[in-house]
Amino acid sequence: MAQLSDDCFAFGGPMMSVDEAVGLITTRVNAIADLETVALVDADGRVLARDVAAPLPLPPFTNSAVDGYAVRNVDVPDGTEQAFLLDGRIQAGGLAHVPIKPGHTARIFTGAPMPPDAGTVFMQEDVRIDASGKIVLPAGLKPGANVRPAGEDIPQGHIALRAGQRLRPQHVALAAAFGSVGLDVVRRIRVAVFSTGDEIASPGEARAASQLFDSNRFMLMAMLRRLGCEVSDLGILRDERTSLAQGLKRFAGGHDLILTTGGVSTGEEDHVKAAVESIGSLVLWRMAIKPGRPVAMGIIDGTPLIGLPGNPVASFVTFVHVVRPTVLALAGSLPEPLSPIPVRAAFAYKKKIGRREYVRASLRRGDAGVLEAVKFPREGAGLLSSLVETDGLVELGEDIVHVEPGQSVGFLSYAGLL
Repeated sequence: MAQLSDDCFAFGGPMMSVDEAVGLITTRVNAIADLETVALVDADGRVLARDVAAPLPLPPFTNSAVDGYAVRNVDVPDGTEQAFLLDGRIQAGGLAHVPIKPGHTARIFTGAPMPPDAGTVFMQEDVRIDASGKIVLPAGLKPGANVRPAGEDIPQGHIALRAGQRLRPQHVALAAAFGSVGLDVVRRIRVAVFSTGDEIASPGEARAASQLFDSNRFMLMAMLRRLGCEVSDLGILRDERTSLAQGLKRFAGGHDLILTTGGVSTGEEDHVKAAVESIGSLVLWRMAIKPGRPVAMGIIDGTPLIGLPGNPVASFVTFVHVVRPTVLALAGSLPEPLSPIPVRAAFAYKKKIGRREYVRASLRRGDAGVLEAVKFPREGAGLLSSLVETDGLVELGEDIVHVEPGQSVGFLSYAGLL
């Protein structure tokens, strides 16, 4: 388990900015040390534990980049076309041990090894065959054209994949190109997830007239799994301080992170803060973010706990900015900063200075094909439809106080958040 001291997140002063919160997480969370080896087919989404140096050059041999005709560089026509005798045929996967004779050319196919001394390939569509059956190659082609030298992509010994890299399909493909059958990765981060509140019921259970079905827990578990976590569903813990504390104490030892939703505000029936303080330590982060100001983080027996707001949109937004970097830091992942893309605002908006806000928006093509962000027509951090019916979040920084139509704003696509 990741072990943290009870005061490593201690923070005093005014409301914490988003950047301060992320910086605190990424610099003070210790990565877990447990590793495992997984087959390539299971490596996507995992965090690489060790550097991978190229055991062979890519490509491992010099080969043709096109279907065509190979010649020696000294025989490349200069000034006028020239006819050559055909000398062999080399297919992909075949052998090419015999050098090409002077004044001769060899038929060659994409990916086939180049014959000894051959250094240039003419594309077949640029070549003609004369009446005598000779291969006529045009003048003007640069020697070395249409050839992939051995090691052109990656030289042998080069560090091709770095430890901490969160693996994606292209990284798996590169490992396969080296002949690897498995990779050493950090074991999955173990996260316990629960909701709090007497006002919610789990789907499938009887729901009282004054209750809502718990949606946050399932959203957060899905987001965690997209980050490669191993998730334990603890269900709903009721608003009772003693039972909350006992439950948290019991689950802290077997997990790397505890994630809660609801119960972290300042209401009389929000008991998570008091429960954590009775068995560990908790610093309530009043983050300068909208939606999602009430966010809590604490330590229970060395295991970090994050408490997210109960409103689903606030829970979604704060997950992205607090839980995501925590999980990546626990896994020893290289930094993956969120990078908004510039789009044109198709809405007017006012906000408070000193607070970062996230506006739910859809994208459309405006004049001259420029991407425009269209704000969801209704406000409210409890509107799940605002997440379903939009494409992402417009990020409005702390210094922005208003947005006018036509203004450039930063847009974070939901697809790029996890």
